[in-house]
Amino acid sequence: MHDPTRVDITPEILLKAYAAGIFPMAEDAQDPTLYWVEPKARGVLPLDGFRVSRRLARTVRLDQFEVRCDTDFAGVIDGCAAPRRDSERTWINGRIRELYGALYDLGYVHTVEVYAGGRLVGGLYGVSLGAAFFGESMFHEVRDASKVALVHLMGRLRAGHYRLADTQFVTEHLTQFGAEELPRHVYKRRLAEALDQAGDWNVWPGDGSVTGGQVLDALGGT
Repeated sequence: MHDPTRVDITPEILLKAYAAGIFPMAEDAQDPTLYWVEPKARGVLPLDGFRVSRRLARTVRLDQFEVRCDTDFAGVIDGCAAPRRDSERTWINGRIRELYGALYDLGYVHTVEVYAGGRLVGGLYGVSLGAAFFGESMFHEVRDASKVALVHLMGRLRAGHYRLADTQFVTEHLTQFGAEELPRHVYKRRLAEALDQAGDWNVWPGDGSVTGGQVLDALGGT
């Protein structure tokens, strides 16, 4: 469900909303208003049992891309907001950019960035709160770039002792990694448990020095 009520959302209100299991969206990039969303079934990725195909694991292990964290929020959100092949619409409007940019400056929003030849070709961003990570959006300009970003994200979350990896919804793309839907009451229980713990986003450096082998080892040696 969603509530289209106009409200002046601040970064502080946004964090409280995430802690309550609610997040904002916009109808499209041209709509300046936001609405609250609280799905009846919430998508999550398993921190134990995250699935990586052999082909993707090989790509990750060979370090075909350079992966950094928290060095180019603007570039990542620009990539996520760009029109997709299957749709010219995007839900990332100016207010979303402002709010998540403010949370990035405060250390609550993080990016995983994938580079090829020094150029940003994929990535994702999301919100970290306690031991919960709320994935917001991802993009890719070359094959496997967003998948590599996701594998690096999940490895970092595992290494940093996170308890919950939220995807908001389950898409066909995410099911290949083991994404599942949780009923709202189950999700809220899992969320409360995760918020009571402290995940360590900075368990690894974000300068591109973390290898694909380290990431896969953290995920159980895929």
